[in-house]
Amino acid sequence: MTASQRRSTWPATTVAAHVVLALLTLIILAGVWYLGAADPWQILAMVGATALLHVGAVTARRRPWVGYTIGALAMLVLVAMPFPGWSPIMLPSAVCFPLTLWRLTGLVPVRSSVVALAVALLGIVLNELVGWARLSPDVAGWNRLVEGGLLMLVVGGVWLAALLVRRRYEARRRAESERLAAAVADERASIRRDLHDVIAHTVTVMVARIEAAAVTTADPATRRELGDIAEAGRDAHQGLRAMLATMASRAESRPGEVPISLDALPDLVASAASPLHTVTFAEEGERRPLSLSAEVAAVRTVQEGITNALRHLEPPVEVAVRLRWTPAEVVVEIRDDGGSARRDPGGQGTGLIGIEERVCTAGGTLSIDDGNDGWVLRARLPTKEGA
Repeated sequence: MTASQRRSTWPATTVAAHVVLALLTLIILAGVWYLGAADPWQILAMVGATALLHVGAVTARRRPWVGYTIGALAMLVLVAMPFPGWSPIMLPSAVCFPLTLWRLTGLVPVRSSVVALAVALLGIVLNELVGWARLSPDVAGWNRLVEGGLLMLVVGGVWLAALLVRRRYEARRRAESERLAAAVADERASIRRDLHDVIAHTVTVMVARIEAAAVTTADPATRRELGDIAEAGRDAHQGLRAMLATMASRAESRPGEVPISLDALPDLVASAASPLHTVTFAEEGERRPLSLSAEVAAVRTVQEGITNALRHLEPPVEVAVRLRWTPAEVVVEIRDDGGSARRDPGGQGTGLIGIEERVCTAGGTLSIDDGNDGWVLRARLPTKEGA
């Protein structure tokens, strides 16, 4: 039976249980009336009280305290009624009262459920005291102690079981909330990476090419206009970096619009070149198969190295991209000449942090060397043969 089928049969099962308990209770009360052990008005009072027990159990599903109060008052009426042998709270319909305690414990704060438990235990004590006062000489007093002990075990067991079930449900709900929060965080990190890898790189290359055009043009007005455009591009880039700084950067990015294949590296390098930015690409050794995460890390490392060189160095700038293959690994190296000067970075970005996470996820290592003649960004990534 599936979960949906169990939910659909739950109301019918509940109705059937109430009907069975009510019929058994009516049969017992009819026997009491037939034996003349209680007056008719007392039988009617007990019938009304048992009916209230069923009402309270149903009401407790939506209004736990109201249902519990109705059940407690009904039990108090039963306690006050004389009954041969065991107490009237041992009638089958009295099962509805622990059921209201179960539902209340699962819905209200724990401290409130403790109060409800205390009320139930107090009611048991009261019932046994009344029964003791009415005890006939031919009935042993230990019967009341046995009955009271059994009732306390039942009520205490119901309360404890409901509390354990509630805590298990809350633990599952917390785990689900944490899973959803992690999924949202990973999605945000994925968006952040896509924005950084696509938009930030493209804006940086555009600014570099505009600056190169401004230097080579002979028209002063055009040079000023191109300079203004380049400055606006740098402002947009800084705004993008500020936005990305608020987002997580832990999860692996999804393959998106940017190329994630090593075959696209020559075009990526060529698109970054301009009259003032010389960007070259070379590959040494026989290419080996890489895992998807290692290939993505290699492409992103090249992209980040070029972006940083164009953004942080005054032109003219020379950038050399090299891939060196061995059977065990590929070394991705991006080396610049330092340019004519270094620009103010305007705050630390998150690109290199994200690249390092990518490389480490792929099983490689990342190093950054700051020499007198420029920066060297180097990633070592294992091939499938060396993994």
